[in-house]
Amino acid sequence: MISSPSPIFSPASTEATANQAASPTTSPTIAQASQARRPGGKLIVISGPSGVGKGTLLQRLRQQYPELQVSISATTRQPREGEVHGQHYYFVSKEQFQSMIERGELLEWAEFAGNCYGTPKAPIVEAIAQGQRVVLEIELLGARQVRESLPAAKQIFIAPPTEKTLEHRIRGRGQETETAIEKRLKQAKVELAAADEFDIKIVNDSLDTALEELEAAVFG
Repeated sequence: MISSPSPIFSPASTEATANQAASPTTSPTIAQASQARRPGGKLIVISGPSGVGKGTLLQRLRQQYPELQVSISATTRQPREGEVHGQHYYFVSKEQFQSMIERGELLEWAEFAGNCYGTPKAPIVEAIAQGQRVVLEIELLGARQVRESLPAAKQIFIAPPTEKTLEHRIRGRGQETETAIEKRLKQAKVELAAADEFDIKIVNDSLDTALEELEAAVFG
């Protein structure tokens, strides 16, 4: 495995859907950073079911605004082909991840399919204090943890026009077994039912329209 995370950002996203999550602890450091930040400093949480197009929208937004910071997640899973440590994820051992939990270094974390995923706290605190806007793309349980530990964060939910459309998109990938697809669709129902928990809901029916709405939400 590779060394512990260093405080940098990169265009990456968390793909995991959490089955289990730790209870968050409110961090005075985050709260103080949020209150003392320069104008514009804010954490933007983006969530939504798998296959809804979160990654595509965020990629398009960063093409327009390359200065927009995107948080990197730490994970205990093995790197996939083409993934780079410190760019797509921080790849750490389970022992390192557990130490990060015990030291309170994660803003949120969850376990899925035997692997842990979490958001290092320090880079986000520093960026907010410097007046930067940081985007964090995470699953539902992670968004709930962030809501408790950092209520000032703006939370955006990306939804499909219909559940049938979402199913078509997921099946259209042609990358997963029927069992895996059914699992994603089941989790999607849970996530769609929680859409009203978020500050803003964007329906990704037209990519261009959804991108305009996301731009307004992130910088509004």
